[in-house]
Amino acid sequence: MNMKDTYVKRMQAQLDVWDAEIKKLKAQAEAAQADAQLKYQKEVAELRARQRKAEEKLSEIRAASDDAWADLKAGTDRAWDAMSDAIKAATGRFK
Repeated sequence: MNMKDTYVKRMQAQLDVWDAEIKKLKAQAEAAQADAQLKYQKEVAELRARQRKAEEKLSEIRAASDDAWADLKAGTDRAWDAMSDAIKAATGRFK
């Protein structure tokens, strides 16, 4: 497996973890009281938007040639860091 394939596999695994965490937050939102539900729902919507952006970046990497993918990696890493920070912040606020 080359570096690109390894990177894509690792990023897909992280997307799967984030998806599970977002689903957990969504379930908490549905169980929360009305005022807390609004906060949860807003947070989940923002996380889903960030998740879509991260998925788009991963799709760009997948479609890139073996030579070009390294150029896209920096932007993808930034999107990943932002998503990771957002997930941590959201889960911290709603514990």
